[in-house]
Amino acid sequence: MVGATGREAPKWAGLDSPLQVAATASETNVDALEKFRRACALVDVQADCRAMFVVPDTRFAVSRDGAHIAYQVIGEGTQDLVYVPNWASPIDLIWEQPLFRRFLERLSSFSRLILFDKRGSGSSDHVPSDTLTSLETWAEDIVTVMDAVGSTRAGVLGAITGVPIVTLFAATHPQRISAMVLLNPARSVAYGDSPGLGYQDLEDTMTAFKDMWGTPDVVRILAPSMAGDATFCSWLARFSRVGNPPNMATDVIRAQLLSDLRHVYAAIQTPTLIIYRSAEGGFLSSSHPRVLAEHITGARLMEVPGEDLLPYVGDTTTMLDEIEAFLTGDRPSLVSDRVLATVLFTDLVASTEQALELGDRRWRSLLAAHYEDSRDRIVRFGGRFINTTGDGILATFDGPSRAIHCARAIREAAVGVGLQTRAGLHTGEVEFTSDDVGGVAVHMAARVCALAAGGEVWVSSSVPPLIVGSGIGFADRGDYELKGVPGRWTLFAAEM
Repeated sequence: MVGATGREAPKWAGLDSPLQVAATASETNVDALEKFRRACALVDVQADCRAMFVVPDTRFAVSRDGAHIAYQVIGEGTQDLVYVPNWASPIDLIWEQPLFRRFLERLSSFSRLILFDKRGSGSSDHVPSDTLTSLETWAEDIVTVMDAVGSTRAGVLGAITGVPIVTLFAATHPQRISAMVLLNPARSVAYGDSPGLGYQDLEDTMTAFKDMWGTPDVVRILAPSMAGDATFCSWLARFSRVGNPPNMATDVIRAQLLSDLRHVYAAIQTPTLIIYRSAEGGFLSSSHPRVLAEHITGARLMEVPGEDLLPYVGDTTTMLDEIEAFLTGDRPSLVSDRVLATVLFTDLVASTEQALELGDRRWRSLLAAHYEDSRDRIVRFGGRFINTTGDGILATFDGPSRAIHCARAIREAAVGVGLQTRAGLHTGEVEFTSDDVGGVAVHMAARVCALAAGGEVWVSSSVPPLIVGSGIGFADRGDYELKGVPGRWTLFAAEM
């Protein structure tokens, strides 16, 4: 029903309309009239608020593997900004909370703000309860959403457990990111932190976390300054439940606590601002922000007062002012051909013996067919074919799981024609030229491939932390000294 003002009549939930108030009031006529006026004023305020702010529509982007990623876009700024929040932040509920809404409104005042639910969270496609989505897949979902909204390059803001996702995205897709803001990076045992919540044992921390998740008590972890606000606590409990079930939320924070991505941070060349709150408690940490600042070239580190892990709670003015100045200021962006990539080498086992057995002509024909098939599979798995290497192949990928699956596909195709392959992978910083790739990471992958057993796909220790939850297992193959590479490296065989 539309009134004389042209506004749609409000839908009341547990509150009588103004006319009902006047018609049914048991008070005197004067009291009823006053109650009627107050109700009318409430309608005007609510209608004005709706006119001032419109909740953006939720749409879906479809990833390369068919997953539906829920996203929203708000704001009309000239610069795109992608917001990657913590492990559970359903976009369909964020606008109900005034503090969160004001935080996002400020960001959208100077940008076109792009929000999305990470795979396995909120309205995006769910994942099996016993499977944790890998950092690589979540980083790729940023690309999927950016492509869906026509964004070729954007600033990216990561908060809490969104930080590892954003840093991997910056390292592997430098051409898609103009600047990076990291808020309240969560603690990590790898950087010298205790597990948190007052415990020294990781399993004790995880048990306490799971018990609080989805209840009003979760405010003690995420926003202790709001513990006395019953309305906020109730909303946050529902918000966390819709965002993630307890087991998945616990698995995500466990992975965060155990992650060590220093080799990823060192490859980042994106202008970076790191802001963290000063209190040491819950999952707040000063160690992780400092590790980030030490390893990301040119990163700026800023400490602000506060005890809340959620960035939209507490004093947000200083934080938002710094973010706006950083993203909109005249700061040159670094454009480089150096990126974090997964390098794949394959090699044919016992090729000399087979060549002698088959003869030159048949061997060359078989080898050419193997190369052509492998090139097609590399492209199919989203990789970049670089070159052939005698009896092997060199390729690069944005992430390790696709590289591993590609190596497996190449291996199975080779078996079908009587060949046996081995493969080696390493994730590290490389430098692309027009038709080649170089860097220590290339040498590392070559050394790993040379050590791999026939029929196996070996990886360096840089790979497993990036694909936790991908369903790919790893068998320890021991520690090795790699020629020309300092230190000893643990190598693993991928198991699929």
